[in-house]
Amino acid sequence: MKKSIYTTLVLPCFILVTVVLIVPIVMIVIPSFTEGGLSLTHYITFLSDPFYQGILWRTLKLSVITTLICALFGIPTAYFISIQKKSVKSLLQALVMFPLLTNAVVRGFAWMNVLGRNGLINKFLMSLSLIEEPLSLMYTELAIVVGSVYLFLPLMITTLTSVMENIDSDLVNATLSLGAKPYQVFFKVIIPLCFSGILVGSVLVFTGTLSAYTTPSLLGGNQNMMLATLLYQQANQLSNWTNAGMISLIMIVLSLTVMKGMNRLSKRLDKRGYEHA
Repeated sequence: MKKSIYTTLVLPCFILVTVVLIVPIVMIVIPSFTEGGLSLTHYITFLSDPFYQGILWRTLKLSVITTLICALFGIPTAYFISIQKKSVKSLLQALVMFPLLTNAVVRGFAWMNVLGRNGLINKFLMSLSLIEEPLSLMYTELAIVVGSVYLFLPLMITTLTSVMENIDSDLVNATLSLGAKPYQVFFKVIIPLCFSGILVGSVLVFTGTLSAYTTPSLLGGNQNMMLATLLYQQANQLSNWTNAGMISLIMIVLSLTVMKGMNRLSKRLDKRGYEHA
């Protein structure tokens, strides 16, 4: 009886998810295998083309760089927020979430005003006579990384804050009472205890950067295309749905591979920690 009720409740949700999410993806991907006969020709051509190889490499590289920067700044920021009083913590969390509450296009144009030739950075440096001509910051990989970090750093901080809040304060105090320095507590106690949260945050940032369109499009331009901007170009500008489906599948496979790898790493570390406990 319980199994029947469970099936009745779950089945409509499963059908809805299948129809709304899975079927459209399958319909887009199928032509990349079947056009011109059932084969992997399109994928082989794509992966062997230096132009597409460059875009794939750039996407992976900038996704990794963005993830590392978000982890570097997100871990200490999350710890600082987690040890504050409730009222201060709520205020800081609201400030951290602000970038996610603004429109993607608004964020992009805001950074264009900061990084452009007549932007705030160039005006500031020229006012101090540090440079004679404006720096070319826009339409570069640096601009994409800056915009991506601004967008996805809140995800890393929010994920880690919730994990660090659950760390037993008595454990930290006991470590300090035994003579450990604060930085030793941070690196040898706090970080190991929230490593699973770091992995989750890293997956969110990496996959988000990998699939982001607006930020690379506005800040990177056509000179620094990423997979998402290439996908948009192939689908909407060139109407090449075969390539669009192929790029979509490549992005999905990359995301799932990273998620699977992080999950296996997390389980291995948890198992090792359990054995040493």
